[in-house]
Amino acid sequence: MISAPKTVLCIHDLPGFGRASLSVILPVLSALGVQPVALPTAVLSTHTGGLGTPARLSNPGYGPAALAHYKRLGIRFDCIYSGYLADAGQAHLVQQALELWPDALAIVDPVLGDHGKLYSGLSDDMIPAMRGLCARAGLILPNPTEAALLLGDVPSASPSLEIVAQQAARLTTLCPQVVVTGVPAGQRSIACVGAQRDGGGFVSRSSFIPRLYHGTGDIFGAVVAGKMMQGNVTEAAVQTAAAFVIECIRATPEGADERLGVWLERALPLLNSDREGPLSPVRRGYPE
Repeated sequence: MISAPKTVLCIHDLPGFGRASLSVILPVLSALGVQPVALPTAVLSTHTGGLGTPARLSNPGYGPAALAHYKRLGIRFDCIYSGYLADAGQAHLVQQALELWPDALAIVDPVLGDHGKLYSGLSDDMIPAMRGLCARAGLILPNPTEAALLLGDVPSASPSLEIVAQQAARLTTLCPQVVVTGVPAGQRSIACVGAQRDGGGFVSRSSFIPRLYHGTGDIFGAVVAGKMMQGNVTEAAVQTAAAFVIECIRATPEGADERLGVWLERALPLLNSDREGPLSPVRRGYPE
């Protein structure tokens, strides 16, 4: 008997142009053999990172109505993966999903800020809203700025690996598993710092490529969710996700507009061909 694919409810924004959020999360999960179900928190003409003011579709009644429909259909979600929220009130939408499917693995990317500051357009009330969601999650994926904001610390634009490791351990009082992503680890490497409430933890280092593309965090989180649905432990899922993001960057020609995201289309087949464990971080050739 063939087992049905695992199903992930993805609560993120949907940009029409620009590789970010649901536009990259859905193909990544599908390539990993997982069925994604999109629940947009906002529908935008583009993502919000440097492409002007996007057109926005807003219907606050859609999300709760969609969840009720899924429940009536008897859909079983194995994972609920949330990210960008348009406002603090949308935290209630994620909470509603977690209440309807309490057995699902809850992964929260607490999208709050980066480079030592809160994202423009987000108000301070988003911090306690995200903190409340993190308290109900099984795994959270903050960057160093978000880790500090969740803890009530003053965020730094360039925190040390040691400080981040301490913050990750402190965050386990909020959520049992924490992975702080995008941590500076010297001039040539970047790290993910994992911590668990039982005292376990890890540091996973990757090569640092000095190019900043929108949407790479969404790709990372989607690979983590997909790999965990395949049965991988958190550390292995993180290693594969970091290696795949590197491949996505390498697949993108230098000089390409960083606002538009990585050229995911070139790298996506690697997720299907990774049969023997984490993607190798060695350079692969891509057609010009």
